[in-house]
Amino acid sequence: MTQTAQTLSTSANAQIAEALNQCVAETAVTTMMAQNFHWNVTGMAFGPLHELFQKIYEDHFTAQDDLAERIKALDAHAHGTLAGMLSRSKVTEVEGAPSAQDMIRLLKEAQETLAETLAGAGELAAGHGDTLTEDLCIARGQTHEKFAWILRAHLA
Repeated sequence: MTQTAQTLSTSANAQIAEALNQCVAETAVTTMMAQNFHWNVTGMAFGPLHELFQKIYEDHFTAQDDLAERIKALDAHAHGTLAGMLSRSKVTEVEGAPSAQDMIRLLKEAQETLAETLAGAGELAAGHGDTLTEDLCIARGQTHEKFAWILRAHLA
């Protein structure tokens, strides 16, 4: 049976919101990673990578808001501190300016992590009958898998 935020149990809302807060944290850290790489990429592939990294961080910035708004629809708290996001995220910050190849690899790995985290959140939501959250997680996961594929193509 399909549930909405208003018909889910308080416990289900809390569990789903917690999973979505994990997604927000990892998306935020990956957003900043892509923006850092956008600012600092150099070399022969500067133009296309500069544009790709911008496309990624702009997409992710919007995604953070979509995920946080779903958390609020579940009547939960959207965690919004940078320190909290960094401490919770499975994606880690990257210090300095790695080579363009390392930037691509690190961002690809972050995309794969995001896709996996969103798949888990979607499965949790599905288990509670929350198809709206499940659909959001599926759509976001597909986006991250596509970015991972594009980045992998640059490493071939």
